[in-house]
Amino acid sequence: MDVPIVGRRQMLQHTACGFGALAAQALFAESSPIGSAPALGIAPATHQKPRAKRIIFLFMQGGVSQVDSFDYKPLLAQRNGERLTFDDSRQLAKTGRATEHRLMHSPWTFRRYGESGRWASDLFPNMSRHIDEMCMLHAMHTEGVAHGPATLFLHCGATNFIRPSFGSWLMYGLGSENRNLPGFVSIAPSVGNGGARNYGSAFLPPQFQGTALGNAGGGTLSIDSLTRADMAMGKQREQFELLRELNSLQLQRRGSQDVELEAAIESHELAWRMQGVAPEVLDLSTESSQTHEMYGLNDPHTKRYGERCLLARRLSEAGVRFIQVNYGDNSANPAWDQHSNLPKHADHARAVDQPVAALLQDLKQRGLLDDTIVWWGSEFGRTPYAQDNGTGRDHNPRGFTVWLAGGGFQSGYSHGATDEFGFQGVEGRVHMHDLHATLLHQLGLDHKRLTFEHAGRDFRLTDVHGRIVDEIIG
Repeated sequence: MDVPIVGRRQMLQHTACGFGALAAQALFAESSPIGSAPALGIAPATHQKPRAKRIIFLFMQGGVSQVDSFDYKPLLAQRNGERLTFDDSRQLAKTGRATEHRLMHSPWTFRRYGESGRWASDLFPNMSRHIDEMCMLHAMHTEGVAHGPATLFLHCGATNFIRPSFGSWLMYGLGSENRNLPGFVSIAPSVGNGGARNYGSAFLPPQFQGTALGNAGGGTLSIDSLTRADMAMGKQREQFELLRELNSLQLQRRGSQDVELEAAIESHELAWRMQGVAPEVLDLSTESSQTHEMYGLNDPHTKRYGERCLLARRLSEAGVRFIQVNYGDNSANPAWDQHSNLPKHADHARAVDQPVAALLQDLKQRGLLDDTIVWWGSEFGRTPYAQDNGTGRDHNPRGFTVWLAGGGFQSGYSHGATDEFGFQGVEGRVHMHDLHATLLHQLGLDHKRLTFEHAGRDFRLTDVHGRIVDEIIG
């Protein structure tokens, strides 16, 4: 009997489709050198004792206004309409001189919340009920005055060159807690302002890049081709073992220094293991009706972000190390980017307020908040004055607010302060490099020792900068 000869390329094409769409990410990853990185699923010894195991980053794309949310400035209301000169980075870049602007008060009412009595606006009434769990950083500052550079700096610690993302550095340093799931997941990322670079591994080995789940345009939070209904599991296992054998032979032929092939093999094998775990984790229908109600899944205004936050909780329970829950879109002007229509902030706040509050409550009642860091924030803030004397606010990288909860950070605490109008940090300033260094520290990693040799020099997430903000650690 004649036996047909099947080439390696044909074999891969016909047997790999049931292993999950994740494999394609590693196959098309950027070229990377070999590094002494931990294997996926194996967490090595940390530099110091960790206070947290994982991070959930709630990314508010576009720039939430600090003076309309968590940075109360009563003088802004008292002097509403006055014209003052501000040393504005964007205007300096355009005109070369400081420019006069009209102060604009917040359209939302501020009130005190919690036992700590900290101020928050009516934009986030549900979130603010958990204000005693939060550690506020009121004098954040960063690099980049446009969304693209600032977003890349937030994620990668650099505005130039192609650098690994925060989650990839975390995976490189710690590995994954669960061999059957990706250790780094970005839920519904945007294709703009850095796109895949915001969860990419750059020159780190490609197995440390993030896995995108869904996209900013909407749609289901699922993974295509994760299961094969047309073939019994036993037959799939036979195909998988054959593919593994072929891959092993190919790796031996090409040598152990082929980092791209190694990453592709690991991705295929991870996708195979995911078939038995991921469908259950991604299935939100198994949650109770009370949980659906708590996250706002029954309300069309909160359903989309509520699903993302609930999925983040399920992924964190399953051992995913870094989960980014994006709120944004794929347009040229990201969601929170209100240059001429500040009241639009209310629509976005309504979409995220209940889901974020539910996530905090859910993590706490399940005992997960102690070793989970919840990080909420944008790439920058907004100005306290009206842009072009209109009805919106411009970008402001010089003084904005982010908050952290859980993971060993001080709860019910505010660190730093902006000036009397909320324009720039004047006390306790924290640079984005400092925040990165502190987050790594809480997971047991020393940002100065977490390095990778590339192009003849050692690189790190914080470059040659960054300090640990000891004041915010509980």
